[in-house]
Amino acid sequence: MSGLPGARTCPGPGEASDLKSPLSAKFREPLTETRFQQLFGDAEQEPELLAEPRWSRLWRRRASACSGPGAWRLLLARLPPLRWLPHYRWRAWLLGDAVAGLTVGIVHVPQGMAFALLTSVPPVFGLYTSFFPVLIYTLLGTGRHLSTGTFAVLSLMTGSAVERLVPEPLSGNLSGIEKEQLDAQRVGAAAAVAFGSGALMLGMFALQLGVLATFLSEPVVKALTSGAALHVLVSQLPSLLGVPLPRQIGCFALFKTLAAVLTALPRSSPAELTISALSLALLVPVKELNVRFRDRLPTPIPGEIAMVLLASVLCFTSSLDTRYNVQIVGLLPGGFPQPLLPSLAELPRILADSLPMALVTFAVSASLASIYADKYSYTIDSNQELLAHGVSNLVSSLFSCFPNSATLATTSLLVDAGGNTQLAGLFSCMVVLSVLLWLGPLFYYLPKAVLACINISSMRQMFFQMRELPQLWRISRVDFAVWMVTWVAVVTLSVDLGLAVGVVFSMMTVVCRTQRVQCLALGLAEGTELYRPLRESHKLLQVPGLCILSYPAPLYFGTRGQFRRVLEWHLGLAEGRKEAPKTDGPPDAAAEPVRVVVLDCSGVTFADAAGAREVVQLASRCRDAGIHLLLAQCNASVLGTLTQAGLLDRVTPEQLFVSVQDAAAHALERLELNGPKTCTVWV
Repeated sequence: MSGLPGARTCPGPGEASDLKSPLSAKFREPLTETRFQQLFGDAEQEPELLAEPRWSRLWRRRASACSGPGAWRLLLARLPPLRWLPHYRWRAWLLGDAVAGLTVGIVHVPQGMAFALLTSVPPVFGLYTSFFPVLIYTLLGTGRHLSTGTFAVLSLMTGSAVERLVPEPLSGNLSGIEKEQLDAQRVGAAAAVAFGSGALMLGMFALQLGVLATFLSEPVVKALTSGAALHVLVSQLPSLLGVPLPRQIGCFALFKTLAAVLTALPRSSPAELTISALSLALLVPVKELNVRFRDRLPTPIPGEIAMVLLASVLCFTSSLDTRYNVQIVGLLPGGFPQPLLPSLAELPRILADSLPMALVTFAVSASLASIYADKYSYTIDSNQELLAHGVSNLVSSLFSCFPNSATLATTSLLVDAGGNTQLAGLFSCMVVLSVLLWLGPLFYYLPKAVLACINISSMRQMFFQMRELPQLWRISRVDFAVWMVTWVAVVTLSVDLGLAVGVVFSMMTVVCRTQRVQCLALGLAEGTELYRPLRESHKLLQVPGLCILSYPAPLYFGTRGQFRRVLEWHLGLAEGRKEAPKTDGPPDAAAEPVRVVVLDCSGVTFADAAGAREVVQLASRCRDAGIHLLLAQCNASVLGTLTQAGLLDRVTPEQLFVSVQDAAAHALERLELNGPKTCTVWV
């Protein structure tokens, strides 16, 4: 038993106590777990219900869902518009949804084409990905302020997978037919990745694994997107400079691309370099104005669409494509592609790429939806989000779309423009639909360098996430380390490997923190019924022969060793140890051997088989050493695990108490210090 210098001990029988007891103190017998269940448990529950097997209850619950009311509740849960559309405030919300949807749709057009270049597919497929997923999420999603479509991080990850699955021939000189065949193969590979990602998310939905989003912590997600933004910047340098370079994939791709760009810098195109400089000179200030004056502007300034129109007109009037060999978008096919099932033969090859994309899709989308749900006081269903994004990726892949998710930039734009519900997605689809059906030829002369500039300018918000690092350092050094490790792994290795490193490192920090907790010795705070750690105050009462310990961590295979060592140190059970455990308490408290120990299990959230066996072994060793072991505040799960491990073969039910106060009262009675069999309960 340990304590602090100057701590006092409880008075013995017949001695006067200087404790000031609070008013309205009531007395009762100490409550064991058995007695508590007799008084307040579910003893009157119907015996036939208890005897009913669990599978039978689940079957009965599923059968009730097939009834009329059950089917209607299921339909309401799976089609959110049936819930919010009847309560839609048409006069108050329709104008905001229309303006926000049209604004986001205008941004979707150039951004979709730009992110298609990241995916290594023709620009028109970015427009398809900006239409079908948005329409599907409007019908199935629960995030009222969420904007879905093309996302730079996913496009970059998909592009790396596509380049690996369908590499460009080493010769590099392709005819028109060969180029079309290569594009078709890459479109099929990107669609197969989207199909696999959607199928995985639907499988996660079927297993109700929405809780998996918690494993991608905020530092991991922000470091991932910030590091991916640097990949996007470097990957667009060849397009900015007009230097045709093969795309680097795999580990250290960022540094390989930088080296290739520096080597090819003398061959850069002056015309495309000028277009890139002018585009960035327009886009970056417009982005800054939209952020600084978001409260004053009725709608954000559509800098992207203005830049697209100006560059197209300039290229057409000056014949930049023929005179200076400027790369342009070319013809955008009108209408929609024929539905086509991706090649299932590719699925085994793309499964390793689809899994991290599914996790990133769900993590980014769920975190964004949660942020705005908390801000505007509504709730989201994480499992329904899995269904929405799974169906969105799976169905859109049939129309040659690549993986998609919620996007940071367009979601922020949607909120700033006054969007209120998912109905804004329909207005966004109308803009993209008009481009696909009628306005596509206007983008024929659009330089691809402008799309590269749009890609880079859209990364502004991700780059600025690094400004949060000083604050993160002050709040939590561990989260700062998680952020930095993830970011370095993403930048140096690749996005998917960096994600894996970040998740593993984040989980390891949690495991390490559970192994570094301290078992606290408790004492009674003077004048209260509260038991506090002895280190916190000198005015805490200690009882010679009584040790009250609190173990505030899960008890599993990773912590069982530490649990054993700490308990041995406090109770003097270590092999070869003859003296009493060292303590900072008064001499009379230190000299008294431990006769009763109270183990506060309120901080033990769960216990596995190894941890339960450790407690059983502790009970055996305490019994052999003549120490009376009392357990207090075990939750039902932990108590059930301990019972299955054979704890009741070592202790009696009268040694399991509902609170530390009850266990301490029983311990004092056993030590013959408090006389009557009562426990003080302060009101």
